[in-house]
Amino acid sequence: MPEETANTRLEIFCDAVFAISLTLLILELKTPAAETIHNSDDLWHSLKDLLPSVFAFLLSFTIIATQWVNHHEAMKCVNKSTPRFIYANVFMLLTIIMIPFTQSLLAKFGFTKDAAPAVVLYTFVILLCNIGWNLISQTAIKQKLLVKNAAAEAAMKTLSRNVRFAFILYLLCTVLAFWFP
Repeated sequence: MPEETANTRLEIFCDAVFAISLTLLILELKTPAAETIHNSDDLWHSLKDLLPSVFAFLLSFTIIATQWVNHHEAMKCVNKSTPRFIYANVFMLLTIIMIPFTQSLLAKFGFTKDAAPAVVLYTFVILLCNIGWNLISQTAIKQKLLVKNAAAEAAMKTLSRNVRFAFILYLLCTVLAFWFP
């Protein structure tokens, strides 16, 4: 068994939340009701109707998986925790577990004339994820939680810079979604 580090419990908890969130995404994809299928054309049409759900699923799966990969890499740079760092992680996880709900809204309403609220809420949750990442990276840097090597410090500073840039992009997407969902 690998040696336990100061952040092992935090990493295991985070991994579990990511895994559950990824699993919940698939629940939006429902098989067509058998009583509505009378021939293969009916099944093809029913499957075509699932395309918005498939799109929302793939988008959300990609976002959460990317968040997990980034978290995995970021935790390699951190060798200790503080309560503030743990709460920053918990906030980021809160935003991750909101994605399946907003994915469901996006699947149902994202390609309708009433898409704006679903798209705004979806992009807003992604914006909140970004805020969580900002809290994680800034806390790790300011509280000196990083592994004592130049590569870890450079990686966390790059993450922090990228998060700040992405904040502007996500904020812009959220605001624009009101008018251009």
